[in-house]
Amino acid sequence: MGRGKIEIKKIENKTNRQVTYSKRRNGIFKKAEELTVLCDAKVSLIILSSSQKLHEYISPSTDTKKMYDEYQKVLGVDIWRSHYEKMQENLRRLKEINTNLRREISRRMGGELDDLSIGELCRLHTDIADTVDHVRKRKLHAIKNQTNTCKKKVKNLGSIHRSLLLNLESKFCVLEHEGDYESAVAYTNGAADLFNFSLHAHRPSPQQGVYADHDLRLA
Repeated sequence: MGRGKIEIKKIENKTNRQVTYSKRRNGIFKKAEELTVLCDAKVSLIILSSSQKLHEYISPSTDTKKMYDEYQKVLGVDIWRSHYEKMQENLRRLKEINTNLRREISRRMGGELDDLSIGELCRLHTDIADTVDHVRKRKLHAIKNQTNTCKKKVKNLGSIHRSLLLNLESKFCVLEHEGDYESAVAYTNGAADLFNFSLHAHRPSPQQGVYADHDLRLA
């Protein structure tokens, strides 16, 4: 008994579809090879799967370019002409855009203004004014951000400075209360070796201006 006729429709199961594709692809390639050997034919097959994988077969006596050239020669057509014309049209459009942009830049720098009417000059003046205003706002925004960042750094450094002062004062107080004069001198000399800081309390004078209660200076 012969095999039943298989209904030709899309196989919904992905695995079964891939298996069928592989088997039939190999079968087609085998038939193409047989045509090449038995009939001395030039065969070219290109197959693109649903997963965008490319498979092709070409007779050993030729290549894909030669097959395309012979195809055009036999039919008397040029399959590249329409593509070439589209490329030329796209190139022409890009050149036109480039020319307009160069002219616009030149006019914004004060060149090529002789052919402009009063209305065009007014519009150009308005565009330049709007552009300058936009650049100014962007610049002020950048300056503001940098200023805020610097203020935060200064604030953090001030906090570190105050912490160091308190730490230094507390250690001096402990040494003074314990009456260990030599340790206090040694501690002072050690700090001087690192930073050579002088810590003292003072009252601000009119000539000096207003300072904090404690002034930490580099000697």
